[in-house]
Amino acid sequence: MHAGARALPGPKLNSQTYFQPPPAKAPRRKNRVLVLGLGNDILSDDAVGLHVAREIQQRLRDTDGIEVQESSEMGLALLDYVVGFDDLVLVDAVQTGQAPPGFLHELDDSELKVLPIVSPHFLGVGEVMALGRRLGLPVPGRVRIFAIEVEDPFTVGVRMTPPLRRILVSIASRVLAAARQLNLKKQSKPQMNTDRHRAEGVTKKRESANE
Repeated sequence: MHAGARALPGPKLNSQTYFQPPPAKAPRRKNRVLVLGLGNDILSDDAVGLHVAREIQQRLRDTDGIEVQESSEMGLALLDYVVGFDDLVLVDAVQTGQAPPGFLHELDDSELKVLPIVSPHFLGVGEVMALGRRLGLPVPGRVRIFAIEVEDPFTVGVRMTPPLRRILVSIASRVLAAARQLNLKKQSKPQMNTDRHRAEGVTKKRESANE
């Protein structure tokens, strides 16, 4: 600003001006369950989550109601992937040193602390969901995590170690079965409510007839 220049009056700003986000409305997805494979494609076993996602993608049926995606992102960046889905299944590598390579840890986002060492991709999963809800975004209500114990997640290379290659198909089968089960539970709720309303209607008609 030049010397002697007079500043023009502007709008008064406060903390809410900066930190209050605009209302966001994200469309619901056609498929209600997301299987998200996480990892790095050029770090040997760290890519196992991506390979599982690809294996599942090849087996999906149109009626499964499941979408499969891959990402090397972590933390808040995952929010863009999960918004609009009812249920989330995360698949990634983990190295705890307390289980053999290929062991599958199954847990939800509240149980991540039971693993002595977690993948950086998992960090803040609970916080990401909480932030999405606070922003009014339709984030998944249920999160299932499949953490695959790996042998070598640090060596640069596009080929996983033998233990991981041997177990890949069976892990993909387990993850896909879990995703399908989540979708079945989602589909059964409306039907259960419909059946209950029908039963209540029949009961009321009978009561009216008896009167």
